[in-house]
Amino acid sequence: MEIRLAENGDLSGWVQLVEAMRHLFPGLETPESVEGYARDIAGAISRQEALCAVENGTVCGVLAFSRAENELAFLAVSAQHRRQGIARKLAERMFRELDPARPVKLITYRAGVPEGEAARSLYQRLGFCPGRLVEVDGSPAQEFLRPAEIPGSERSEAE
Repeated sequence: MEIRLAENGDLSGWVQLVEAMRHLFPGLETPESVEGYARDIAGAISRQEALCAVENGTVCGVLAFSRAENELAFLAVSAQHRRQGIARKLAERMFRELDPARPVKLITYRAGVPEGEAARSLYQRLGFCPGRLVEVDGSPAQEFLRPAEIPGSERSEAE
């Protein structure tokens, strides 16, 4: 399994992975919304703000982030590759790309939504804390924040 910055050639595999899971992501319900998402990801790839997990030439995990916002913008792992630590490895690689002196944010499902329980659990294990309640594409969601690192802290030394 290789975790690396995504390349232009990864876009079709990325979109295939997301299309298979689009029911889990509000805002990706239509072919047009997936096309717009693909354009957004192409931009993230060109800015080097996209990571992928590749095994035997197949994209099996993806993560998009924003350096400007210090934000995890999108994370997905294919159903057949879950529970192998891929999401954690993608997030840990992203942390090296972001500013450790600023909090890292993300938005995910609210508590009690079955589709989001695994993600919420992962984010909390990665040091994120539940924050304010928000809405995304008309769906109830919640912001999570991972505090900025304090130089010399245990977490910054462990990563």
